[in-house]
Amino acid sequence: MQAAYRPAPPCVLVFSGSDPSGGAGMQADIPAITALGCHPLSVPTALTVQDNVSVFAVHALDPDLVRYQAQVLIDRFDIAAVKLGIAGSHANAEMIASLIRQLRKRNPEMPVVLDPVLANGRGDQLSRDDAARVIEPLYDLATVITPNLNEARRLCGDVAPARQAAMLMQRGCGHVLLKGGHGPLEEDVINRWYGQVFRSEFAEDAIESARWRWSRLPDEFHGSGCTLAAALSACLARGLPMRTAIELAQRYTQHALSTSYAIAAGQRIPNRVPVFEPEVDAAAAAGA
Repeated sequence: MQAAYRPAPPCVLVFSGSDPSGGAGMQADIPAITALGCHPLSVPTALTVQDNVSVFAVHALDPDLVRYQAQVLIDRFDIAAVKLGIAGSHANAEMIASLIRQLRKRNPEMPVVLDPVLANGRGDQLSRDDAARVIEPLYDLATVITPNLNEARRLCGDVAPARQAAMLMQRGCGHVLLKGGHGPLEEDVINRWYGQVFRSEFAEDAIESARWRWSRLPDEFHGSGCTLAAALSACLARGLPMRTAIELAQRYTQHALSTSYAIAAGQRIPNRVPVFEPEVDAAAAAGA
């Protein structure tokens, strides 16, 4: 049989925590990036103790180990995009920021997707330090930040979405994708993309560039935000314009959630990759 090798896919450098339940963090990033046609280069920042409901412990890795893991990859591979999940500690965030600056010297337009994960769905913390302060060194490096409504409220206060987006952009984020999945239980999920700040003598708000409405599914999901941010990083790594990338990443995530599965009571696991079911030779099966 002749090999049918595929062309080299774009590489996405991922910094995120390891989730042993396989639902969130790095275990969500890797299949989502792969499914969207890219190759994930994964650098764990923290080891967690968690299942599909609770986080019991977070152990941030040493920043020198984070740097060493990433530097080997940076020196060897072309990096088309970076996806940032939890840093685990403020020291790790500063180390990651220095690595991104190094990459930007090589490719000033390299997209960086920042998923500002502050806690899991039930509020368990995911950082050794104050999670909201941990990400401060990363704001001005983010091409796009993807907070849900709870995260935006914690980072910016209980103000209007356009004001929250403006505050994040003033801190350096290029674009804001404000997700509605963790907000009030309205009939639909509304995701808003902001790409420009409007200044007037009365207010300073971000301009809503587009919004998308999705049917709210009846269950809760483990790693839905990770899935969307990882998918978006892959779409941007492939060179898609921001609006197209956001739309494709949302469609992929909605499909992953609508075809999710349960491995135990609690949050469902998004179905991030198609299941490969090769045909079984009937004679071999009969003889088994």
